Amino acid sequence: MKYDRGMKLGVFTVLFADLPLEQMLDRVASLGIEAVELGTGNYPGSNHCDPDELLGDQAKQKALLSAVADRGLVISALSCHGNPLHPDDAVAKSHHETWRKTARLAVELGVDTVNLFSGCPGDAPGATFPNWVTCAWPPDYLEVLDWQWNECAIPYWTEEAAFARATGLHKVAFEAHPGFLVYNPETVLRLREAAGPELGANLDPSHFLWQGIDPIEATRVLGRAGALFHVHAKDVYLDQANIRINGVLDTKHYSRYDDRSWSFRSVGYGQDEKFWRDFVSALRTVGYDGVLSIEHEDGLASVSEGLGKAVDVLQRVLLKEQPGEMWWA
Repeated sequence: MKYDRGMKLGVFTVLFADLPLEQMLDRVASLGIEAVELGTGNYPGSNHCDPDELLGDQAKQKALLSAVADRGLVISALSCHGNPLHPDDAVAKSHHETWRKTARLAVELGVDTVNLFSGCPGDAPGATFPNWVTCAWPPDYLEVLDWQWNECAIPYWTEEAAFARATGLHKVAFEAHPGFLVYNPETVLRLREAAGPELGANLDPSHFLWQGIDPIEATRVLGRAGALFHVHAKDVYLDQANIRINGVLDTKHYSRYDDRSWSFRSVGYGQDEKFWRDFVSALRTVGYDGVLSIEHEDGLASVSEGLGKAVDVLQRVLLKEQPGEMWWA
């Protein structure tokens, strides 16, 4: 599925998981949103787009695509965020199978992008839980990282990049997310270089901001590498008082807003509008003309109000028309 050049405003529809497909699409279209990102299983669920029901069924696929197109919408991506490297074989197998079914469904639907996580293994064969390494010393941690990358992630994703290539899927977009091996631009590009050009990024600025990464610089690095495949619009509030005391690595529950160093917020309630204007400009500078997909994870705002506020900000800052001739230069 292709869309006209010029950025579009989208939404990750998992926030409307309680609504049937057509009611969800009506709600989205009524807000002036132009694109939907549909969950297909694993952590996002598959309420609106279940590969087990849709794969190979042209009639059901046509009904889905017609429901989307009839409301003037497009599908920006299918999303199956999970952990196919999980040390629990049952979890890994389930998440792997969902990813592969999602990839095949994307091609059948004419969608060129699948969003997911890179995954995170345990610390060695026989581990029970994932182990995300956050420091280089004691040296045990570097040994763990070496094993995770060279024995798990690179072999797995090399095979999956080849699968995507053979299937006809062009963009496998990792959401760089702490807790997984791919969590910043460097790790996106490391896995891409090792495993294949089908791998790139679903850039979510909120995950970069709390780590101290500048999303504008990240956009430049990923865009210039040809690795910027999809973009989320989610904000984060940085509580500087708590950061000064405890830093940014925070394991307290997301509901503890007063105590946390950072919290996800609706667009405009973490960073100011100037940031979002700069972010959109950076995306245009590197040639990104896809969708800015709102992801609502704000516990201080209802779905309706939080999404509405995000739409309001982003409608003001998005650049949708193509630039004209530089008559002044």
